[in-house]
Amino acid sequence: MTSKLPLHVCMVSNTAWSIYNYRHGVLQAFRQAGIAITVIAPRDRTFEPLAAMGVQCIELPVASKGTNPVEDLRTLFTLYRLYRKLKPDLVFHYTIKPNIYGSVAAALARVKSIAVTTGLGYVFIQQSTAAQVAKRLYRFAFRFPREVWFLNNDDLDAFHHEALLVHPERAQLLRGEGIDLGLYAPEPLGADKATVDFILIGRLLWDKGVGEYVEAATALREKYPHARFKLLGPVGVANPSAITQTDIDGWQAAGKVEYLGEAHDVRPYIAAADCVVLPSYREGVPRTLLEASSMARPIVATDVPGCREVVEDGATGLLCRARDAGDLAAKIAAILEMDAPARQAMGERGRQKMMAEFDEVHVVERYFRTLGTLTNQTDTTR
Repeated sequence: MTSKLPLHVCMVSNTAWSIYNYRHGVLQAFRQAGIAITVIAPRDRTFEPLAAMGVQCIELPVASKGTNPVEDLRTLFTLYRLYRKLKPDLVFHYTIKPNIYGSVAAALARVKSIAVTTGLGYVFIQQSTAAQVAKRLYRFAFRFPREVWFLNNDDLDAFHHEALLVHPERAQLLRGEGIDLGLYAPEPLGADKATVDFILIGRLLWDKGVGEYVEAATALREKYPHARFKLLGPVGVANPSAITQTDIDGWQAAGKVEYLGEAHDVRPYIAAADCVVLPSYREGVPRTLLEASSMARPIVATDVPGCREVVEDGATGLLCRARDAGDLAAKIAAILEMDAPARQAMGERGRQKMMAEFDEVHVVERYFRTLGTLTNQTDTTR
């Protein structure tokens, strides 16, 4: 991309990890085009690899787990001061608190912004007072971004239904954030394995259906002693739905599941699995499932927003009812009853779907096109 002046983009999230992992292709393309990038997020282990890419990282206080208005105002004013100082050409906000408070801060600082709703989470899962407050905050804050991006039609429809968009014409459908088809290349299923291995990958939250996964694993152990059920991802994260290490230790002690810890690179774990499971209550478009399908693994997931965007029921995987451990167990049992070639064929159909619908190249192009339009540099090319 060439431009009249070097452009500066900020990306703001409640985790730097999500920016590094989910938008890595966008980061690389922007840097190769000479665009300066500042990531603003709580410090984590990805600050170092981001810096190695030439990305500036600034630590941001975000109380992701709490609802303390003082802490939230601190986040807002921190972002306001940063935007006044950095004067970015465009800011991308991800996740609920950056979306809400960052959008307001950008407007106060007279900086253009885009809000990317990566998933509606507890706001649309729970019927709590906090969820109702969050909806009112969304409605106020989302009058300011130049565009609001949604990863699936269900989330977009939910915002329309709840009348949360003061400017509905600014709502845009992104359909996921794409997958690097070369990085997540197909892997054949292990031949002549004595076990059939299932894995759930992601932040370990009750809202991800981890409890139902453990319950299903327990129910299937007697009939299918060769089945193995694994968990991979961070425990005790800053989220109201977080699962504790005590929960994990109890499950392991009872022989229900195997906890593998955290991993910077999930590809070896997907390659070692025969099926990837995600019984989530609601998603944007889950990265885990994009990675699994890209690597030609069959999927068992819930028939909820986000998951059904990725999984073609009966073709690339199986969909079950949310919050229903019995139905989840039935779908996992169906995978266990398949022979290895049938599981391999299901995974290969998933890979074809990723190639046709979720290639990261198209997402990168969308970022460049939007950046060019909103900075009045529409003659830019990649």
